[in-house]
Amino acid sequence: MKELELTSFQLITNAGGARSKCFEAINKAKEGDFDQAIAFIKEGENFFLLAHEAHRHLIQKEANGDQIVMTLLLSHAEDQLMNAELTKEIALEFIAVHQRIKKLEEAILPK
Repeated sequence: MKELELTSFQLITNAGGARSKCFEAINKAKEGDFDQAIAFIKEGENFFLLAHEAHRHLIQKEANGDQIVMTLLLSHAEDQLMNAELTKEIALEFIAVHQRIKKLEEAILPK
């Protein structure tokens, strides 16, 4: 397997792992388990670090004068990374919204 293909698969795999952890975080927030939701976000950060390391490798190669050919596979990998980044931002917003809903419910609903 060529280096570019391997790096693309590293991006896809780790971005997918990060995205999955973000969705797990959203589901835990819906259940009211905010500690576990944040734990899933932190687990996702490990995947993001690996994905960004692969991405940084490609950027450094290009900065050093190596031509990086934009293939369909690399385009897909870039798309997956951006999708995962967006999912993380949305997950953090969902966690905050569910925390607010829980506080409001506790304030107005009888115990």
